[in-house]
Amino acid sequence: MIVAAIFVVFPFCLALSAFSDAFTMTIPNRVPIVLIATFTIVAPLAGLGIPEIALHIATALTVFGLCFCLFALGTMGGGDAKLLTACALWFGANSSLLEFLLSVSLFGGVLTVAILFLRAHEDFILPSRIPMPRLLFTATKIPYGIAIAAGGFVAYPSSPLVRMALSSLH
Repeated sequence: MIVAAIFVVFPFCLALSAFSDAFTMTIPNRVPIVLIATFTIVAPLAGLGIPEIALHIATALTVFGLCFCLFALGTMGGGDAKLLTACALWFGANSSLLEFLLSVSLFGGVLTVAILFLRAHEDFILPSRIPMPRLLFTATKIPYGIAIAAGGFVAYPSSPLVRMALSSLH
C-alpha cells in the first residue's frame, strides 16, 4: 500500500496541478496539502529515518523561503510557491532536487516562450479553431504549474522515496 501511494499520489497531484493551471490559471490548495499529508504518512512507513525526514522538511522550508521572496516580488504565483515547496518535501536535499529544479527551469523557459509565441500569433491561431484554453491567450501570467509538473515527472524516478519503493519490489 505504501509503495502504491509513492507511485500514485505524487504524479497524480502533479498532473492535477498542470491541468488546473492550464485551464484556470490556479493550482488548488488541496494539492500541496495532499502532498504534504501523504509525505508525512508515507515517509516513515517507507523507511526514512527521523534525520532524513528532518532534512526533507528543512529542504522544503528553504524552498518555501525562496519562493516566498519571489512571490513577494510579484514574480511567482502563490500556488506555484506552495506546489514547489510540497514537491521539495518529497525530493529532499539530494541530487534529485537539483534535477527537479533544473528541469522545472528548463520546462518553464520553453513554456514561457511557447505561450508568448501563441499570444503573439493569436489572430492566426484562434480562427484556425485549434483547441486551446482561452486563458493562455487572455491571461497576463504563465501557468507555471505545467512546468513544475513536467520537471517533477522527469526527476521523480530518481527521488529517495521512489528508489526505496523500487528496491522493496525486488
